[in-house]
Amino acid sequence: MGSMQRISVFCGSSPGADPAYAEAARALGWELLRRKIGLVYGGGRVGLMYEIARLMHESGAEVVGVIPRGMVEKELAYTALPDLRIVESMHARKALMVGISDGFIALPGGLGTMEEFFEVLTWAQLGMHRKPCGLLNVKGYFDPVLAFLDRAEAQRFLQPEHRAMIIVEENPEALLDKFAAYKPPRADMARWALDLTKS
Repeated sequence: MGSMQRISVFCGSSPGADPAYAEAARALGWELLRRKIGLVYGGGRVGLMYEIARLMHESGAEVVGVIPRGMVEKELAYTALPDLRIVESMHARKALMVGISDGFIALPGGLGTMEEFFEVLTWAQLGMHRKPCGLLNVKGYFDPVLAFLDRAEAQRFLQPEHRAMIIVEENPEALLDKFAAYKPPRADMARWALDLTKS
């Protein structure tokens, strides 16, 4: 994959029920700092996203917040960031985050976190980008998601090479090591379209 300049992190706008989630967000922040990798995230000052963004911002790292205007108007933005980009929609937010990031990590979160992660993962499956997508599986949080993906593969709704694209680790160092070594599957839109005709 080569050198990574920035990683997008998707995570909860809530801190969650277990302090381990916020600890993991901060641990990922420290590991990104150690590797001199910048953060791209949803621009908020709430929940796990604020934990990692505040730590990295206060430590002098590059932090790019991308937030829809409606959320800024509700006073949810981390306005202290020098690079806070205000966009018009959730779609514009994701497109910008994908464009300026070299990889994507989901921490524990709810519907928004999963929606963002699965969208960028689907784009990778379609060959629209060739960047790593990973889950920081804090205290087994994503185990039910991984069980679903295994079932989807077993039932032939998910190809083995696409299931294998999802990098899963419990600690940030191991996850980022795998990001650095990531090689995307040789899938492209034409091959994907051919696969559809066979089914």
